[in-house]
Amino acid sequence: MAADRSGQPPRAWQRMLSGRRLDLLDPSPLDVEIEDIAHGLARVARWNGQTKGDHAFSVAEHSLLVEDLALRLKSDIPPKWRMAVLLHDAPEYVIGDMISPFKTVMGGNYKEIEARLQGAIHLRFSLPAILPQAIKKLAKRADMISAYFEAVELAGFDEAEAARLFGRPRGFTAGKDGRLRLGLKPLPVARAQADFLARFREIALARKQDPQDREFC
Repeated sequence: MAADRSGQPPRAWQRMLSGRRLDLLDPSPLDVEIEDIAHGLARVARWNGQTKGDHAFSVAEHSLLVEDLALRLKSDIPPKWRMAVLLHDAPEYVIGDMISPFKTVMGGNYKEIEARLQGAIHLRFSLPAILPQAIKKLAKRADMISAYFEAVELAGFDEAEAARLFGRPRGFTAGKDGRLRLGLKPLPVARAQADFLARFREIALARKQDPQDREFC
């Protein structure tokens, strides 16, 4: 890594409002705080901000939607894994929401940094650094369903294009007009942040009450 003008390696850490310094190259779980995650995700726009409405549709809102959809798909998912789904895009509080085409262009380095951050976040909240395959598949399926609805309701895609890119969701009832809709509405930043934090704390309480989840504290 090239040095800066002082002869020191370039800064690779991000200062958080909590006062933590999170090193992107070697992230420590001790520097991860849920308040920082909620603050950051509520200010990161999905679809590069190319969505309808007076507010951006934030990653915080998307995360809440994906967790809700995962529960629709599997109603008996334990609190531990509900938290993992809620945090599926948590690294974006540091690195932002890169659209899929850009991730493809960036390739390995971006994905490596994202994976390191995700692992540190998981460990901070007593989750495995690498999730079980079944939970990863559930989160991915819910994520794709969310992407479909976001695309057609907020991002200007027609249904055929969204279905081709993300798959047409199954198990959802169409309205009288024959269209699948969830009624998504982008929220103000403060509301999205508060809702995300409230949901995390609700799941955290459920984890503390779950006798099968003794490692969470």
